[in-house]
Amino acid sequence: MDNHRQAVKSANRVLDLFELLGRWGQEMSHSEIAAALNIPKSSLSQLLPNLVDRGYIEFVPLSKGYRLGSKLTALVRDVSQSKNLNELVLPILAELTAQSGESTALNVMNGDFSEVFASVSSPQRLVSHMRSGDLAPLYATSGGKAILAFMNDAKLEDYLKRVKLKHVTKNTISSLTELRRQIATIRREKTAYAFEEFTPGIVGIAVPILSETDQALGSINVVMPAVRYNSKVRDHVVELLERGHKLVRQQLGIVEPARAKTRRKSA
Repeated sequence: MDNHRQAVKSANRVLDLFELLGRWGQEMSHSEIAAALNIPKSSLSQLLPNLVDRGYIEFVPLSKGYRLGSKLTALVRDVSQSKNLNELVLPILAELTAQSGESTALNVMNGDFSEVFASVSSPQRLVSHMRSGDLAPLYATSGGKAILAFMNDAKLEDYLKRVKLKHVTKNTISSLTELRRQIATIRREKTAYAFEEFTPGIVGIAVPILSETDQALGSINVVMPAVRYNSKVRDHVVELLERGHKLVRQQLGIVEPARAKTRRKSA
C-alpha cells in the first residue's frame, strides 16, 4: 500500500510539473519549481533527470531553467492532429472515389486491429463495401499494414512478438519474416498493398497519414475487385492516394517533404 501511495504521489508530481510549466510559458529554475509545487528540492531532483532524458522536459543551460520538452509538445500535436483528421478526410475520400471509381476508407488503429472510421462506397455494381466500425487484423489489409509500418519501433516489436498470424483467406500473411519484409518496403515506399488477404477477390492499396513525428495517425485506402486491378490502375490509384495524403497533411498544417521516386510493386 505504501508503494502504491508513493507511485501515485510521484505520478501526480509529474503531472503537476507539466501543468505548471505549461501555464508559466517560460523557463523555471529548480528552486522556483520546488517552491511553486511545494515539494522538497531533493524529490524534484529525482524526477527531473529522467524527464529530461526522455525529452518531456528540457533544461536550458543559458537560463539554467526548465521548460516543456519537444517530446511532450510533439505528443500533444499528434493527438490534436488525430482529432482534426476525422473532420478533414471524408471530403477527400469522396473525391478519391469520384476519381478512382472505387471504394475508399479512413482507417485507424484499434488495439491490434485496423478499424474503418469513415468510408465512401464505389458507385459501380461490383463493389466492396467498407462500413464504419469494421475491424480487421493489422497485418491483413492494406490500411492496417500502412498503420503497422509506421508504429514506433518499440511498439512495433512488441506487436510482432505477440501477434498470432491467422489465415483469413489463403493469401493472408502467415510468416513473420514476410510481414517484416513488407513492413520494410512500406516504410520505404509509403504505400501498402493487400492482394485478396482479407476478402477473397478484393485488392487494397493504402498510404499512411503521417503526423509531424512520422507516426501513423491512420491510413486511407482504395479497395477494388481483383478483376479491375492492373498495373495502370495501380499507378493511378497510388497517385490519387499520394495527392490525398498531401492534402490532408497540408490541412493539418504539416509541411510535406519531398518524396523520392520509388519502384512500385507490380501486379
